[in-house]
Amino acid sequence: MADETERATLLEFPCDFPIKIMGAQVDEFAPTVLEVVRRHAPGFDGESMEMRASANGKYLSLTCTLRAESRAQLDALYRELTAHPLVKVVL
Repeated sequence: MADETERATLLEFPCDFPIKIMGAQVDEFAPTVLEVVRRHAPGFDGESMEMRASANGKYLSLTCTLRAESRAQLDALYRELTAHPLVKVVL
């Protein structure tokens, strides 16, 4: 497995970076995720967020492609998203 330094060199910043966030399909899920993403990427256009419900409608998958400026920015975003109680998985 690559160490932090090696993984950090795989991306050239700034770059467009897709993040997939999955959670239960509840009314507040998408707005909450959008709020978190915009805290870390203020220029993110919420209209570009892609939403897909699971086959049984229990879960919602959101894909946010943001303009990432640094590894630290992405790390902070992942930390906040994975710590949120509404979020089940972040890829």
